[in-house]
Amino acid sequence: MKLVIALSDIRDAPVAWVGGKATALARMKWAGVPVPDAVCVTSEAYRLFVSEGGLKERILMELSRKPFAQMRWEEVWDAALRIRNLFLTTPWPPHLYAALAEGLNGFLDERPLVVRSSCPGEDSAESSFAGLHESYVNVRGLEATLERIKGVWASLWSDGALLYRRELGGDVHLSTMAVIVQHLVTGEVSGVGFSQSPHTSSEGAVEAVYGLNQGLVDGTIEPDHWRLDRETGAVLEHREPLRSSYVGPDSTGVRAFPLSGAKAQTPPLMPEEVTRIFELACRLERLFGAAQDLEWTLAKGTLHALQSRPITTLDSGDSSDRNGLYQSLHRSYENLNALRERIENHLLPEMVRAVDDMAEAPLLTLSDRDLAEEIKARLEVNERWVQVYWTEFIPYAHGIRLFGQVYNDAVKPEDPFEFTSLLTHTPLMGMARNRRLNELAELFRTRGDLGQEAGRNPIHLPPELEEPLTAYIDTYGAFPWLEGEGSRSQQTRASLVTLLFEMARHPPASEPTIEAAPQLEAQFLGCFAEGEKAYARGVLALGRSSYRLRDDDNIYMGQLETQLLRAVDEGRKRLEEGHEDTVTAQLRDEIERFGIRSTIKSAASDTPVGGPVVKARQIMGQPAGQGMAQGRARVIRTPKDLGGLKHGEILVCDVVEPNMTWAVPLAAGIVERRGGMLIHGAIIAREYGLPCVTGVPDATQRIETGDRVTVDGYLGMVILGESTSVF
Repeated sequence: MKLVIALSDIRDAPVAWVGGKATALARMKWAGVPVPDAVCVTSEAYRLFVSEGGLKERILMELSRKPFAQMRWEEVWDAALRIRNLFLTTPWPPHLYAALAEGLNGFLDERPLVVRSSCPGEDSAESSFAGLHESYVNVRGLEATLERIKGVWASLWSDGALLYRRELGGDVHLSTMAVIVQHLVTGEVSGVGFSQSPHTSSEGAVEAVYGLNQGLVDGTIEPDHWRLDRETGAVLEHREPLRSSYVGPDSTGVRAFPLSGAKAQTPPLMPEEVTRIFELACRLERLFGAAQDLEWTLAKGTLHALQSRPITTLDSGDSSDRNGLYQSLHRSYENLNALRERIENHLLPEMVRAVDDMAEAPLLTLSDRDLAEEIKARLEVNERWVQVYWTEFIPYAHGIRLFGQVYNDAVKPEDPFEFTSLLTHTPLMGMARNRRLNELAELFRTRGDLGQEAGRNPIHLPPELEEPLTAYIDTYGAFPWLEGEGSRSQQTRASLVTLLFEMARHPPASEPTIEAAPQLEAQFLGCFAEGEKAYARGVLALGRSSYRLRDDDNIYMGQLETQLLRAVDEGRKRLEEGHEDTVTAQLRDEIERFGIRSTIKSAASDTPVGGPVVKARQIMGQPAGQGMAQGRARVIRTPKDLGGLKHGEILVCDVVEPNMTWAVPLAAGIVERRGGMLIHGAIIAREYGLPCVTGVPDATQRIETGDRVTVDGYLGMVILGESTSVF
């Protein structure tokens, strides 16, 4: 079976061999539609690489750490990153390299290339996978082309593609990938055309940008948009964006360039060109027998079809493709930089002002009616910031993921999570809070004469302890996991003092430095040409910024909620002391609304499913913090369980919430049911150099407090019972 086949020879090749995109391009070429010259690296080459490189078994292991249907998105991303690294670091089998070099050399010349996916099932009437597999633009030379082919193969196992396949009910283990290598047509204008609008069945649509399509596809450049009558082709509306930039080739790939003043004021297409594009989309609809989404470019007056796929959303009437969510799992460098500017310069200062304003409100002197209105207003403030958290803070975590992928693509490290060494010890508010707690513990350590009894009944503390303790609680608020309802609740105070006495009996937790970090940074930057170093530094800065926010955002959110709790506590006191009247009833209603909100928030959390579980000797999870540790388990099933954590125990929980991270320095290792390298428990564990395994199925049910547990943060394994491993 041939491993490289010319587009003109694909006519009778099975789709399973060349994929949906190559099949469509070949049909267009045979129909006389101008398409770029191309060859297809068939799926047989992929099968040989995976089989002979030993990747098949390793991919199976990565996707079998727990049932795939139960893997959360963060766990899928972690697995996808490890699989991607397998492709990047696995050497070519010599005979496969020779066969591909021979097949491609006849096609390669000085012209730049586009290397893109052509997966069987991709661009079909049932599923599109649009945007979920990699495409590389402006590739030159055999070695770079082969490297990009690996990247396309690896994208078969990206988080977005895996989740989309899971939604479609496909067997991910049967997936294969062919690759198209095209000559790059550098059009003056590019875009997409819909023979039938996904929004309105009686209309078609055309979108266009100056330069290449990359900016339109990744969302960084807003296109001009034309609505057309599907029957007559008449333009119904033209929506013009603010034009400021275009994407074009540079020395190493593509990048954005500023638009000249004249072009910025001029639509990229003339009316007759809009009509030509729509007519081509309609012609392709007749050719393929289904409404088409056409990607095109216009170069020196010639309209080239780059690819065409069925529009998969028309049957349901849904205006968004089913894979749209999974495309949104990744953000471009430009998009993330814009998000960073908004978060750091606008949203976070606004949050701080909101907290300060609420802290200054004189709750004790407010009337019952005004207090009820204050609680209502604080509820609305909190709910507004919860929306911001999900729509802006959470997507910003993609800055870490972008840096991780860029680092691995450039450095190709043996450890796919080596990049986190350049993020660890980024200043985090959670770690600053823990250092303050350590300072408090040191004060308790110097007063050993108080004894453990004072820790059990911490009512009377000397002023040199009481004052800093009160200041700490005022600064960081309540600890919900200590069952405190307000910033000054006795439960919070008592549990915190018990914790401080436990910390005081042991040496303070250390924060190990990563001595290799400067060398790793130099190695990373050294992989880029001088003209690319600014981008490399920018990606690293994005990674550090989003890593910091990944921990800090919940501290900010906790401060907002603490101010809400202060007002609710004051209202509860008044209800306990006062009498019933209309005003008091209003106060009671707002407090009840807060209680309903808290209940809904709790019920919506990702909780494990109950039921009997098998006691296993070994449980697989995701490696999230390197190292090994052994100790007695402290299983956290209810808030009060955390108060019993002892120095040197293994913390086992559903998830380390941001307001639990103060307990991490006591632990010798961490085991979490929820998975991901970038969840809060994993971040804090790495800051302290603790072994951490996440994504452990039914961790809090399979393990009991007091069990002897070994945490292997290298392999992502938890061993129950005594271990003879050498640490």
